[in-house]
Amino acid sequence: MQNIGNVSILGMFIMYFFTAVFGYLTFFENTEAELLHTYSKVDPLDTLILCVRLAVLVAVTLTVPVVLFPIRRALMQLLFPGKSFHWLRHIAIAVCLLFAVNLMVIFVPNIRDIFGISGATTAPTLIFILPGLFYIRIVPKNQEPMSSRPKIQAACFSALGFIFMIMSLTFIGIDWMSALPGPLDLLLG
Repeated sequence: MQNIGNVSILGMFIMYFFTAVFGYLTFFENTEAELLHTYSKVDPLDTLILCVRLAVLVAVTLTVPVVLFPIRRALMQLLFPGKSFHWLRHIAIAVCLLFAVNLMVIFVPNIRDIFGISGATTAPTLIFILPGLFYIRIVPKNQEPMSSRPKIQAACFSALGFIFMIMSLTFIGIDWMSALPGPLDLLLG
C-alpha cells in the first residue's frame, strides 16, 4: 500500500508542477491563486477549460483516500498504540478527518491560505524544532547533561523554531484580519 501511495503522490506532484509552470507561463503576473479561475476569465464556457476543471475535480476526489490512509494510520498509532484493528475505530477516524477537511473547504476561501498555514507550521517544525528536540532526546543524559552547551544550543534552536512559527501564524492572521471589512467599511458601503 505504501508503494501505491508513493507513486500516487509522485504523480500528483508532477501534475501540479506542470500545471503551475504552464499556468504561470500563460498569465505571468496576472496569475491568480486559483489557476482555474484565471483560465475561466478568458472563456468561462470553453469546453477544454470545463474538461480540465472536471479532471481536477476527479483528481482531488481520488487523492483524498490516498492522503487519508497515512493520516489515519498515524493517528491510530498515536492515539491507540498496541491495539488491534477495529472497523468502528477505522471508520470513525476517517469520518472525523473528512468532516474536518469539509469544514476547512467551506470556511477557507482560498487555497493560498491553507498552503500558508501548512508552510508556517511544517517548515519551522522540520527545520528548527524537531532536530533540536531529537538531539536532546537521542544523546543520553549521562553522556551529556542537559546543562551542557550543545544541549542548551539545541534547546535554543528549537525555541527559535517556535518563535518563527508563532510569528508566521501571527502575520497570516493579521493578513486575514486586514482583508476583512471593518465596521467603518460596512457603514460607508
